[in-house]
Amino acid sequence: MSGYAKMPEEQYKKLLFQTRGQYRAILNVFRCYGLQDFVDQAEDECMKVTENFGQIVRGDDKSVHILKEPKRRAIE
Repeated sequence: MSGYAKMPEEQYKKLLFQTRGQYRAILNVFRCYGLQDFVDQAEDECMKVTENFGQIVRGDDKSVHILKEPKRRAIE
């Protein structure tokens, strides 16, 4: 097992909240192009990947992948 310790649940939830806020800030620029629904979906998917990554580095048998193939572009 690696040297990563499991943090308390309260601290973990706070970190997830902060991470989601960062994704929201980064992706916000795309909202002005009418892509709100896509931005919200991308934010959720980024969070899933982030959570999977965190579980993997702590030794859980999980895949970081959430998509089987690239998503189509919003304008297709």
